[in-house]
Amino acid sequence: MAISVDFSDSSGVEVPGPERFVRLLAQCAQAIGVEGEAECNLSFVSPEEITVLNEEHMHHEGPTDVLSFAISFEPEFGLEIPRILGEILVCPQVAAANAPEHAGGSHNGSMQDEIALLVVHGLLHLSGMDHEIDEEAEVMESREQELLAEFYYGVSR
Repeated sequence: MAISVDFSDSSGVEVPGPERFVRLLAQCAQAIGVEGEAECNLSFVSPEEITVLNEEHMHHEGPTDVLSFAISFEPEFGLEIPRILGEILVCPQVAAANAPEHAGGSHNGSMQDEIALLVVHGLLHLSGMDHEIDEEAEVMESREQELLAEFYYGVSR
């Protein structure tokens, strides 16, 4: 099994150690049951970029911290083509602004902890989870915390 994560950064800010978020995404994808050859894109984008995408695709004004676009392309006829899970777009500037409100427990209120949370959150959206209904939100948040505890908190940050 191999999960390939393609990373790009057009955010305009330096986020230390982006490879840890790439590794986190790959580990969590495997933990939630992604099997076989699979690809996922992780991109850090600017507030301007995410604002345009948020308005275009979600019909919400202004920037957001994370957007996920699922693709889940399954090859036909037994071709050896990796499955494409989708793309997770994170805005580090919005993550940094939102981080203090999530401080507590293992989350130390840093931009890095917030980005880790957003990477896992985005992956769970790609897997079909949502948080529009309170019960779904509780399940999704619980799974986020389980994955972060296993693959991020306690691991060298």
